[in-house]
Amino acid sequence: MESGLLAGLAKLAGVLYLGISLSAYLLQDKLIFQPRAITEARHSEILERHANVSDIFLQAADGTRLHAWHFKSEPEAPLVIYFGGNAEEVSWMVEQLAYRKTRTAWLLVDYRGYGGSAGAPSEEALSSDALAWYDYAARDAKRIYAFGRSLGSGVAVRMAAERRLDGVILVTPYDSMTAVARHHYPILPVGLLLRHRFDSLSLAPKIAIPLLCIAAADDHVVPIEHARRLYDAWQGPKRWLPIAGGHNSTDDQPEYWPAIEAFLAGH
Repeated sequence: MESGLLAGLAKLAGVLYLGISLSAYLLQDKLIFQPRAITEARHSEILERHANVSDIFLQAADGTRLHAWHFKSEPEAPLVIYFGGNAEEVSWMVEQLAYRKTRTAWLLVDYRGYGGSAGAPSEEALSSDALAWYDYAARDAKRIYAFGRSLGSGVAVRMAAERRLDGVILVTPYDSMTAVARHHYPILPVGLLLRHRFDSLSLAPKIAIPLLCIAAADDHVVPIEHARRLYDAWQGPKRWLPIAGGHNSTDDQPEYWPAIEAFLAGH
């Protein structure tokens, strides 16, 4: 009787485990990518308020229409290509850059399905699109930096591995999406389930350009040790900057923007 009960419970646990694993596999796109749209009113407001900002549209290799904001600066100014977080509609950065009176040009990229870009996001699509944005920008810009925040750190590292950059800025980055998923879901076979791996750790030892790595000391989304592993594997000149606060509050810290501006000015 007892052995039969235990066998039944074991079967039930197995069914539940398989069900949870299947749900995680099917829902992973919604967990990793959380597209945010932009209203026509907001879009028009940005263009009206900022004379140095324009829309850039690009057609991806598969025909998808992509959008980015071009924040113009002085002639010959370096260009930063910005990749945001998984729930970030990047037009908010226009206000930040205007407030900072930056002397650097920026290309604020909308991922597929975000802002003004069509399509649906995936690791390969975002990585391929990033290279297309680089190739577009490199026709005019002499110095190009990649800036990746959270999810975007994986996109920026992939770009650094495949294109010539003058430096990379990573904010709350991770070693790999697989490692972060294992931290949050230790009982699941994430190595088998995850389609979007963003394995920056495997690329970092091959990259020798300057890095500024900003990590949040109290990060519960991407614990700081994941950022540190990526930083330690990086082969180029690098600066490690842990700052107070959590995953989404780095910009509020007084040393955040001065560190970014000094990095860009110094290289």
